[in-house]
Amino acid sequence: MTGVSIVIPTLNEASCLERTLRHLMLLNPSAAEIIIADGNSQDETVAIAHRLFQEFSPTTQTVLIQSEAQGRAIQMNRGARAATGDALCFLHADTLVPDDLVAIIHNTLATPKVVCGGFISLMAGATVTRWGVSFHNFLKTYYAPLLFHPVLFFKGLRLLFGDQVMFCQRDVFLECGCFNEALPIMEEADLCLRLVRYGKIRQVNRIVQSSDRRVAKWGTWKATAIYIYIGFLWGIGVSATYLKQFYDDIR
Repeated sequence: MTGVSIVIPTLNEASCLERTLRHLMLLNPSAAEIIIADGNSQDETVAIAHRLFQEFSPTTQTVLIQSEAQGRAIQMNRGARAATGDALCFLHADTLVPDDLVAIIHNTLATPKVVCGGFISLMAGATVTRWGVSFHNFLKTYYAPLLFHPVLFFKGLRLLFGDQVMFCQRDVFLECGCFNEALPIMEEADLCLRLVRYGKIRQVNRIVQSSDRRVAKWGTWKATAIYIYIGFLWGIGVSATYLKQFYDDIR
């Protein structure tokens, strides 16, 4: 592999971006690139990116892209097309990764027939860890494809979501058509359905820590109910555009 390009879509992420970037400075080995694809943030997100990029090692290329339109799928595609590494890692601005992230990605994608992977997402806030929600999300990676796509499940399909820090081979990502930019949510799961045609998808037995800001606002039971509701309706073919109304943007 020539390297790992980390793509971070941002929109008004000033409250968490600095912490995430500082964690990325600790990666050993380091990433080949850190690419921020911003969706016209109105807070200090871009200024923080410019300032922190100056602190990265010269061995890590840093790129800031101003996307012409908002939307995670749009912004991640912009970042992926600008990337030069042969592995892509899509990271949310509120998620912290282990310092051996690059080695994990290299080792996972070096496994025969594996083209994509993701982590176990542990949701946590300043004073609480969301064990129940995190455990359900872990199980969902397996039970959702088994329930809705059983044949593909046994061929290696696992459904990954944004908080799981999805990574894949860049050439396969481009060949399968990238993220569907018409989807306002579920873009990662949709991509998994196309990636599995090229090889297996794996959930790595390592943890990334994601912000619990959505669960903190909704509450544990409401959040879990919404996750299940959206996942079930999407699984039976309900439009993601319709489902977006139940999934507010929370910063």
